[in-house]
Amino acid sequence: MRATLRVLGRIVVLLLLAAVVVGIWKRDELSRLWAVNSLFSEERIVQNFSSMDRLFFARTMPRGDDPVAPLPQGAAMALPEGADTWITDRAVTSLIVLRDGAIRHESYHLGTGADDRRISWSVAKSFLSVLTGIVMAEGAIGSLDDPVTDYAPELRGSAYDGASLRNVLQMASGVEFDEDYLKFSSDINRMGRVLALGGSMDGFAAGQQKQAGPPGEAWRYVSIDTHVLGMVLRGATGRPVTELMQEKLIVPLGLEADPYYVTDGFGTAFVLGGLNLRSRDYARFGQMVLQDGQWQGRQIVPPAWLAESTVPSAPTAPGAEQYGYQWWMPKDAAEGEVYGRGIYGQYLFIDRARGVVIVTTAADRQFRDEGVHDGNIAMLRRIARAAAGG
Repeated sequence: MRATLRVLGRIVVLLLLAAVVVGIWKRDELSRLWAVNSLFSEERIVQNFSSMDRLFFARTMPRGDDPVAPLPQGAAMALPEGADTWITDRAVTSLIVLRDGAIRHESYHLGTGADDRRISWSVAKSFLSVLTGIVMAEGAIGSLDDPVTDYAPELRGSAYDGASLRNVLQMASGVEFDEDYLKFSSDINRMGRVLALGGSMDGFAAGQQKQAGPPGEAWRYVSIDTHVLGMVLRGATGRPVTELMQEKLIVPLGLEADPYYVTDGFGTAFVLGGLNLRSRDYARFGQMVLQDGQWQGRQIVPPAWLAESTVPSAPTAPGAEQYGYQWWMPKDAAEGEVYGRGIYGQYLFIDRARGVVIVTTAADRQFRDEGVHDGNIAMLRRIARAAAGG
């Protein structure tokens, strides 16, 4: 009996030692997996959204040595009635309002500050749209109607075989993808775990096999479409998106701080939502878009691309929110209204007619509740009217 107990004791000790060794060996992976599982928890979400590079793989894009592009201080504006309550209810962490390129309002909340580099979530999709226009103008891509497999041959045989570049830009690839952030087994959350464990986003995209319908037939919000767009850009140019973004956008914009992308374990940028910038730098990008791609005396983006990409073109349902090339427009969009939108309350709202750019970042755990998004758009429109004097 004692001999048996001694053997069992040794086995337990060996198992514990093995667990410790595995824990040390896989410590980083376990840490990132824990970060995914606690990313949106009430007690951590605000801090997490300003420190994604401490939670995941990340790649910095140096801003270069040029001077910071000025954002002049304009006359302070009064926010419209109800804005203070909206800031509290929607867990807003920053709010910047530009009119004609000058700051009319700038505020930070929930313990965050101007120096925080904040996660964009799907606002990053609009950045990638702009980069696509630049690459197109340089001739690396022949046509928006080219199959994505011409540039990303690893997608042959996947659900993306037969989809065009235009299809993925418009979220009309036909790929079936569960985007439910609140369901553990959803495709979007499976993708998050691939990212956390150092897996390959390219492999995840190439592994998609289900189709909900033919490409181009219907609009379905499928975030992995944007990753495929990134694969096309890399295949067309032979360069990582981080290098392209740095050269074509980051350096010319004259940002305040080096942005960074969250990446997978192979250094591939998480282009569908992993871009992190200071709030003022989001505003600089938005102002450049409002100015038809001109910035600091330079034409950064072809104006024709911005005109084409920021108007409704995707096959959305009648009466629904409208979509262009990775940009949103309200259901009842006035001319020149367009926005980038990310989960948990991130917006880059542009009202060209009024010359207004609004950046709002947030940690709103109720962002999916009924009426919240519509209420956000209504408030952003009220702020734009107030900035423009009515």
